[in-house]
Amino acid sequence: MLGATSGDNAARVAGSFRDPAGYVFQRGDNIYRAVTRYGAADYAAAKMAGIFQWLCDEGRLVRILHEQPGTNENAIILEVERLPWITHPYEWSFQLLKIAALFHLDLHLALLEKGFTLSDATAYNVQFVGPNPIFIDHLSIRPYRDGEFWTGHRQFCEQFLNPLLLRACLAVPHNAWYRGSMEGIAVSDLAKILPFSKKLSWNALTNIVLQDKFQAGTSSKERKFSVKERKLPKQAFTAMLRQLRNWISRLQPADKKKTVWADYSLVNTYNDAEREAKHNFIAEYVRSAGPKTVIDLGCNTGEYSERALVSGATSVVGFDYDVQALDRAYENATARNLNLLPLFLDARNPSPSQGWMGTERLGFGERMKADGLLALAFEHHLAIAHNVPLEQLIQWLLLVAPTGVIEFVPKSDPTVQRMLALRDDIFPNYEVQEFERILATHSVIERREVVSQSGRTLFQFRRNY
Repeated sequence: MLGATSGDNAARVAGSFRDPAGYVFQRGDNIYRAVTRYGAADYAAAKMAGIFQWLCDEGRLVRILHEQPGTNENAIILEVERLPWITHPYEWSFQLLKIAALFHLDLHLALLEKGFTLSDATAYNVQFVGPNPIFIDHLSIRPYRDGEFWTGHRQFCEQFLNPLLLRACLAVPHNAWYRGSMEGIAVSDLAKILPFSKKLSWNALTNIVLQDKFQAGTSSKERKFSVKERKLPKQAFTAMLRQLRNWISRLQPADKKKTVWADYSLVNTYNDAEREAKHNFIAEYVRSAGPKTVIDLGCNTGEYSERALVSGATSVVGFDYDVQALDRAYENATARNLNLLPLFLDARNPSPSQGWMGTERLGFGERMKADGLLALAFEHHLAIAHNVPLEQLIQWLLLVAPTGVIEFVPKSDPTVQRMLALRDDIFPNYEVQEFERILATHSVIERREVVSQSGRTLFQFRRNY
C-alpha cells in the first residue's frame, strides 16, 4: 500500500508542497496524488457529486486510474493519468495562454453551476495535451460556500490576465518577464506601465487599477478581515467571471508588424523540389526509427512537425523563439487537429530549474526528453549568430533524444550569408565536414542527404551512448 512517499522508489514531486490538501509523488513511471486528512472531506464531496467523473468524461480533468486507502497523514492515494509533457506558462505562446485562461474560467463557471468552486487560480494547474488544455489538480476542486469571495482573483490576474495584457496593450511578449518572476506579472508592476488610456476601461479599472490601489493601501490583516466578514452573492461571483471571460476572449496581440520568421514557412530559400526532398527525408526517418514522441526545435509554424505526425509519430512538442510563428503553429495545430504543442524557447537560455530550492519548476533539460528530435534550419542560429561551438551544440542536441534529424546550413546558404554580412567571419571550422566529424563522434550517422542547391545537408543520427 502506498501510504507515503518513502519506500517503493516513491519520490515526492519537488514543486508539490503548497497545498495542505495533498501532494503529488511519482513511483517509477506512475503518478500519484496523496489526499491528506485535511483535504479528504472536500475530495469526498466532489467525488460523491460526480464532479470528477463528469470532468474526466468531458476531457477537462486528468483521469483517476485507481483509488486506495492511505496511511498515516494521507487518507487516500490516487493513481492518476500521466501526461506526456509538463509545461510552464512562460513557455506558452500568447494563444496558448489565452486558451488556458478561458479554459480556467469556463471550468470555474461550470463548477459553480454544480455547487463547487476552485480554491485557487494558478496557471500551473493547466497543462496541454497537444494544443488542448486539461486541468490536473483534483484537490483544487471543493464545495462552494455561500457568499464567499473569489480568493484567487489576484492570482488569476497575475498568472493569466496580466501576461496577456502585456502583449495586447504594449506589444511585449510575456515569456521572459513571466519566467523571471515565475508567479506571473504583479498587478502593481502592470499598473505602473499600462498607458493611461488603457486604464480607463471598466475591465482595467476593476481588475488592475482598483486592485493595485487596494493592495497598496490595505494591510494583509485588514484584507483578511474584509474577505471573511463581507459576502459576495453567487450571481455577482459568476458575473465577475463572465465579464473577465468576455474581455480576455477579445484580446489580441498588439504587435501587428510581421516578425522576421513569421512567414518563413512560405518565404524561404527552398524551391518546391528541395522542400519535397526535406519532407521525404523526415518521413523516412520517422518510419525507420519509429519515434513516438518528437521534439521539433525551430518548429516555426509546424510544417515538419505535421510531417512527423503523419508519418507515425504520436505527439510532437515544437519550440521556437518567434512568438508570431508560434501563434500560427497553434492555429495550424487546432485547425488540422494535430497532436502538436508549440512552445516558446530561447535556445541560448533554455528554461532553467528554478523556484524553491531550485527544483520547484524543472527546467527544459530535465523535462523535455523524447524518442526523436528534429532540428531543421536551427543550428546556424546558435553557431553563427551566437558563437556557440559546434561541439557543444551537437552534444546539447543529442541530450534531447536518442535519434533524430539535424540540418546543417553551410556558409554558402543565403541565410548564413546574410548573417555574416554585418560581422566578421570568425568561424573557420564551420564546415559540413567538421559538423559530420563531431556528430559521428557521438552518434551513428545512419543517413545524410544534401537537400538544397546551397548545400544544406540533413543528417539522421542514432546516439551511441
